[in-house]
Amino acid sequence: MQLQVARIGKPHGIRGEVTVQVLTDAPGDRFVPGTEFVVEPASAGPLTVISARWNKDILLLAFDEIVDRNQAETIRGAKLFVETDELAEDDDEGWYEHELVGLEVRVGGHVVGKIAALNTMPVQDLLMVTTPEGTEILVPFVEQIVPEVNVEGGYILVTPPAGLFEVNADDAETPESPEGTA
Repeated sequence: MQLQVARIGKPHGIRGEVTVQVLTDAPGDRFVPGTEFVVEPASAGPLTVISARWNKDILLLAFDEIVDRNQAETIRGAKLFVETDELAEDDDEGWYEHELVGLEVRVGGHVVGKIAALNTMPVQDLLMVTTPEGTEILVPFVEQIVPEVNVEGGYILVTPPAGLFEVNADDAETPESPEGTA
């Protein structure tokens, strides 16, 4: 099974280093020199780590296959995966992005969209939900708002605060000026 461990960000410097969004709880184990990653899109990889270092709270990686800033720019946005069979079936601590993407998002008995992505943030994670109309809504991935995740059933249940799914709606009521006034 493949497990996504990072998403490549912008280039850093002129020697091909890149910033990465870390998507693993064990970066010290995953990003060691010699580690080879499966890359999505496949045309960008595979990539082999030659150095990993922290710059404040941002992880910087250098790869054997990427030698300068121009090459680093071509892999921006790529996803890094490792092959693993370490996933425990009874792990109740959380979910991986690949488990959540595509699940229906339900409010009560109504489907309000599908999960398009999981954005991992320092304070809390956000689910990117795409509505049937194509609007993207960010939903805080906290137990109070997402009380149930049923991967096997293909859905998550949300109890959003008032207005969360209407905040970006184009058909929101706007006050109109009375006709005939100058």
